[in-house]
Amino acid sequence: MQMNMVSALNSALDLAMKENDKMVLLGEDIGEDGGVFRVTDGLLGKYGKDRVIDTPLAESGIMGTAVGMAIGGLFPVPEIQFAGFMYLSFSQIVNHVARYRARTRSSISLPMIIRTPVSGGVRTLEHHSESPEVEYAHIGGLIVVEPSNPYDAKGLLISAAHSKDPTVFLEPTKLYRLFKQEVPEDAYEVPIGKANVVKEGDDMTIITYGTMVNVVNNVVLKRNLSATVVDIRTINPLDEKTILDAAKKTGRVLIVHEAPLSFGIGAEISARIAEKAMFELNAPIMRVAAPSLPYPLPGDEQYYVPNEVKVSKAIDKLLSE
Repeated sequence: MQMNMVSALNSALDLAMKENDKMVLLGEDIGEDGGVFRVTDGLLGKYGKDRVIDTPLAESGIMGTAVGMAIGGLFPVPEIQFAGFMYLSFSQIVNHVARYRARTRSSISLPMIIRTPVSGGVRTLEHHSESPEVEYAHIGGLIVVEPSNPYDAKGLLISAAHSKDPTVFLEPTKLYRLFKQEVPEDAYEVPIGKANVVKEGDDMTIITYGTMVNVVNNVVLKRNLSATVVDIRTINPLDEKTILDAAKKTGRVLIVHEAPLSFGIGAEISARIAEKAMFELNAPIMRVAAPSLPYPLPGDEQYYVPNEVKVSKAIDKLLSE
């Protein structure tokens, strides 16, 4: 059936909770209100207050409670209302969520899915448009996922529900209701750690994820480019093979992401290509990303977030090399 990302995620949570009676949702306003974006809408009525828990406005407390739940044998799914608020729980994530399996020599794992909206383009206030994926990808012990469409969102969330490792599941706010897609009503998995080759082409390779997949696809379509477009989907672990194969195929690589440029996901991908496919390249690797500044107030975000014009200019420069 046709689903947007909100309904696809809701369906995934419903199926996962039905399958695993140890799965517990917790977060601010997720019960009676169904979450600020209604991702958990209707689940309180189905599973009750013991499994869909409204919490105080205390992100560190939410994450600490989730750690205790996981140690006790439950599968918590904490929702942090916006990614900027997740910084308040960073100590719990770094010191416990990511490390507990290593700390206990794998005798205790902390299966959980930490869900939060990310990225901008919807004119929100400060701390509501963060793109913090690199901060979590840098921490050993965390899976980091960022889907770009409803089908992948549901399949990746179900895969995360079957993992014994903690997953940081980043949901682009702009994509929640941007478009609908045919999504199966039944459960299915999209493999974690496997990129999606969205389009095959010969002239260049564009590697991207999250909100920028739609932007890149629009540019490629409007310009009728022969480009290979790779949606990495999983930031950690990164599908290095698909990335390298695509880079070698075309010899020209553009990396596009909404997060700031400096020390970002694009830098990591660039380094791996440079280390393992340098001699197959016909031009320097290029990146399009946000400036390395704090996310601006709503009136200026059109100058901050990468758009079709910036991507198109980078394509022109890359093809001229």
